[in-house]
Amino acid sequence: MKKGIHPQYYPNAVVHCSCGNTFTVGSTQAEIHTDVCSACHPFFTGEQRIVDTAGQVERFLKRLERRDEMLAEEPGEVAEQPEKPVKASTQKRVRKSARPASAEATEVATEA
Repeated sequence: MKKGIHPQYYPNAVVHCSCGNTFTVGSTQAEIHTDVCSACHPFFTGEQRIVDTAGQVERFLKRLERRDEMLAEEPGEVAEQPEKPVKASTQKRVRKSARPASAEATEVATEA
């Protein structure tokens, strides 16, 4: 190993979690602060906890409630969506496939 190019290694680095749990690991930092650890992570604890980032969960729940209200008001009706314009490249493909076979190709196919 070359001397002077590797970081300092701390075999007893202390990890502090936001839940209050602390434990030691080997690291290149003497002290580490984390938001989630194995003591509080839902995968290990089995509890469902939603970590909200900038209100995204609330916005999603509001949209979901509005959708449910709309469906409750009109149970049998489905809102019609406007047709999207067809791209020119798609129209060309459709036209090519919809063309009738040429007379020569038909004769060759019937002779074989």
